Amino acid sequence: MNYILNGHNWSDDIVTTVMMFYPNEKYIRIDSPEGLTLVSRLVGTLAEAEFFNGCDTVCKRSIEAGAKDEKSVRHALRMAAFNCLMEVKPTAMPWGALTGVRPAKLVRSMLDSGMDDKLVYDTLVKDYCVSGKKAELAITVAHNEQAIVERSTKNDIGLYIGIPFCPTRCLYCSFTSYPLDKYADKVDSYLDSLEREMRFVSGIIADKNIESIYIGGGTPTSLDEKRFDRLLDMTSKYFKKPAEYTVEAGRPDTITRRKLKSLKEYGADRISINPQTLNDNTLRLIGREHTVKMFLDAFRTAREEGHDHINTDIILGLPGEGEKEVTATMEGLKALSPESITVHTLAVKRASRLKETLEEYSMTDAGLMERLLDISSEYTADMGMHPYYMYRQKNMVGNFENVGYCLKGCECIYNVQIMEEKQSIWALGAGASTKLVEPETDRIERIFNVKSVDDYISRTDEMIARKAAAYPV
Repeated sequence: MNYILNGHNWSDDIVTTVMMFYPNEKYIRIDSPEGLTLVSRLVGTLAEAEFFNGCDTVCKRSIEAGAKDEKSVRHALRMAAFNCLMEVKPTAMPWGALTGVRPAKLVRSMLDSGMDDKLVYDTLVKDYCVSGKKAELAITVAHNEQAIVERSTKNDIGLYIGIPFCPTRCLYCSFTSYPLDKYADKVDSYLDSLEREMRFVSGIIADKNIESIYIGGGTPTSLDEKRFDRLLDMTSKYFKKPAEYTVEAGRPDTITRRKLKSLKEYGADRISINPQTLNDNTLRLIGREHTVKMFLDAFRTAREEGHDHINTDIILGLPGEGEKEVTATMEGLKALSPESITVHTLAVKRASRLKETLEEYSMTDAGLMERLLDISSEYTADMGMHPYYMYRQKNMVGNFENVGYCLKGCECIYNVQIMEEKQSIWALGAGASTKLVEPETDRIERIFNVKSVDDYISRTDEMIARKAAAYPV
C-alpha cells in the first residue's frame, strides 16, 4: 500500500489511518501514484485526501481545519484520509478515526478542558465518527480511571518487574518471552542481574511511595518453586509492600500450591490466572499446555490458599471460536466468581506465529467480534462488574478494544496508571520500559531495557547507567 505526502510530513497520522483499512501490509512512501495510493495534501489549512488506483482517481475528500494550530491541522488530515478510505473501502469502524492506544485518555483530556459528558459524546460521534456505544464506553471508563488517578499523590510511583520466561510460546504472542526449557540455565544469572537492578532502583526511589507493584512477563510462575521464592524474597527485600501487589500466575500449568502459599506469605494481594478460553480444542490449537480442568483446579486451589482477588484474562476472536464457545467461557467464569475479568480482542501481531501462518486458520470477522464483545459485556454486567480500564492495539480484529471489568473496589491501580500516564512507572527486567512522568507538564521520558535475556545479563551495568543518567541521585 503506497502513500504520498504533499505540503506536510506527518506520515504517522496517515499510515496509522491507512492501517485501519489495509492491515498487515507494507506502507511505502512514494512520489507519484502507483498501484493503490493514498495522497494526503495540505494547502493552507485545507486537508485533502485523494485515492488512486494506478493513475486513476477513485475518490477525493477535503476538510477545512478551521485553525492553524498543529492539533487541528493533523486532525483534519486524518479525517480527510479516513473519509476517503471509507468511501473506497467501506469498513465497520466502531472507533471511527481514533487510532490511539488510549481512547479514555483522550476523553479525560476533554473532560479536564471543561467539556461535559454530552459534549464529549457529541464530539466523539461527530468529529471522530465513533459509534455511540463506544463513545459511552470511553466516557464510562474515563470517569472510573479518573477516580483512581485522583487518589494518588505526586510522590506515588508504580513498579513493574518482568520475568520473560514461559513454558511455551502461544500462537498469538509477540511479547518478550523465552521458552523456559531452552533457557533453564540462564534463570539464575537473570535473577542475579535483576537483583542488581532492584538494588540500584531501590536507592533512586527511596523517597518515593510505591503505590503498586506488578510482576509480569512472560509467566513469573514458570520459575520453579525455589527460584520463584527467590524472586518474591528479592522484591520484598528491596521494596516496601505497596497498596497493591499483583503477580501474574498466568499459565495454570505453572501454578502449584507451594507457589500460591508463597504469594500469600510475601504479601501479593492480587493474582491473575489466565485461561484465555474455556475450550480445550482451542487451548491445544493456540499452544497452551493446560486444560480447562487444570485452570479450574488452579483457581480453586488459589481460593483455598486465601487469594481473594483473582483476575482472569480471556481472548475473543481466537481461531475457530464463535458465540457458542465464548458463551461457554463466560458461563464457566461466572461460576467461579473472579473479582475481575480482562477481555482482550485478538491482535494479529507481526512477531507472532499466528501472523506467520494466518492462512491456516479460520479467523473472526468484525461483525462476529462485535457480537462476542457484547456477550462478554452482558456477562460481566450480570456478574456485578463495571469497565474500569481500556486500551487498543494495532492489528486488532475489527479495530475493537481490550477492556478490564471488575467488581466495585477491585480496580487494578497499576493497569489504570499505565494507561493514564499520570504517574512514573519504574520497570525492571529484560524488555522492560521505564516511564518517567513530570506531573506539572505531562512530559514523559522513557528508558528501555534490552529485550534479549543474554544481553540483559551481560549489559546490566549499561542499563543501570541509563537510569542513573535520566534520574541522577
